[in-house]
Amino acid sequence: MSLAILHCRAQYGIAAPPVTIEVFLSGGLPAFTIVGMAETAVRESKDRVRGALLSSGFEFPQQRITISLGPADMRKTGGRYDLAIALGILAARKQFPRAALSNVEFYGELALSGELRPVPAMLPAILKARDAGRAVVLPAQNRAEAALAKAEVFPASSLLEVTAHLGGRAPIAPLEQAVPNEQAPTAHDLVDVKGQQHAKRALEIAAAGGHNLLFIGPPGTGKSMLARRLPGILPSMSEVEALETAAIDSVLGKPLDLSGWRRRPFRAPHHTASAAALVGGGHVPRPGEVSRAHNGVLFLDELPEFNRNVLEALREPMETGAITISRAARQAEFPAKFQLIAAMNPCPCGYLGDSQADCRCSGDRVANYRGKVSGPLLDRIDLHVEVMRPSTTVLRSDNAGADDSTTVARRVRGAWCLQMQRSGMRNSQLQGEQLAEHCDADDRCWVLLENAAEQFNLSARAHQRVLRVSRTITDLAQETKIAPPHVAEALSLRCLDRRS
Repeated sequence: MSLAILHCRAQYGIAAPPVTIEVFLSGGLPAFTIVGMAETAVRESKDRVRGALLSSGFEFPQQRITISLGPADMRKTGGRYDLAIALGILAARKQFPRAALSNVEFYGELALSGELRPVPAMLPAILKARDAGRAVVLPAQNRAEAALAKAEVFPASSLLEVTAHLGGRAPIAPLEQAVPNEQAPTAHDLVDVKGQQHAKRALEIAAAGGHNLLFIGPPGTGKSMLARRLPGILPSMSEVEALETAAIDSVLGKPLDLSGWRRRPFRAPHHTASAAALVGGGHVPRPGEVSRAHNGVLFLDELPEFNRNVLEALREPMETGAITISRAARQAEFPAKFQLIAAMNPCPCGYLGDSQADCRCSGDRVANYRGKVSGPLLDRIDLHVEVMRPSTTVLRSDNAGADDSTTVARRVRGAWCLQMQRSGMRNSQLQGEQLAEHCDADDRCWVLLENAAEQFNLSARAHQRVLRVSRTITDLAQETKIAPPHVAEALSLRCLDRRS
């Protein structure tokens, strides 16, 4: 009888709980058993492991082989355990010192030829292994994400290469850490937008405070053009934020782009997207667009054209910054801290209020169209801004003197620094006592805000959002106390309230 113990990690959302793999060889009729809530892909690993061992020139033991994946009450999925199981069998047969298995985690799906195939969600597992003080052996094709984790990683292409490394015959060189391009230049510059000073100002305020923003205007006025320039004026992600965002792509098996390592993601799903595509779902829970936009921007063009149930699913992640997907067999939580920017036409034909086109939509049609976006969702959007058609004179101008994205980003970064020094968070995240403490205003501001709340029938949530936007406008002005002009500007950026 012989026992070998190895370490690996499972995948649950972006979590990577530890798994202990115990390989026990005993006498009796030859058998190969895997226990520990192993799903089909894991149970089938016994055939892949047998083929890989024989193809690599090892003798397969004619004994009773029992593989225990612990903890026993946690489901195990995928082919990531193949390499650890094969090495456990060899270690139990004393093919190499068992001491070589301590403080190392092993990952990789085995081909019948013994080659290692890549597995998804490696970045979360490597980060957890690093925190636990363990090295990682993984397929060479996972080296791109492994190079970001600043951990001790040994990439291998085959089972033979791993066994030679563990036996000391041909050590694998540790993976060198990547030096990604922290902030690649963006192709969308704010200076390309002619006119639209009011909308540009709203975009700058939204970027400075992390506020959600809705553009309303006729087709062709530049709503999408403005939205796509938001990432270019946002501060770069921190290393922690960049790793969190990369972990989502790792779970989805997407290749990581190192050309703009800390550039904030921009996701723009089509309006035909389902709720599962937007917030995540599936039999095995997978992250959706809100999670892929984590620490970045989620742009919803043609907002009323989205299914209402899809839009209502956004309300929870907009408030909590996370989405929990529950199934009968499992539950997964994904981060979803995104900044929402949306665009819509003012009416079904799109030309209500346009001086250069006639709108023939009836009042009922306009009301029905806007009613596709619920009041509770609109209440969670801080800024509602009209984007009207610029004049021909403006379009023919050379846009001289207009601020480019670099200039605006510098002002936004200054406002962010003030917020982080003052409260440690963006103004859009201020709640309760923090809101009362940091959004200090004089009596004139409160009178102005109370009159507006009464006139426009503002909800308590909208009242707080006006305060947060006022705080951001104050920070952009590099001032300490909210003044009436700041509150007035914040109220002017909520056009839907004025219409009600």
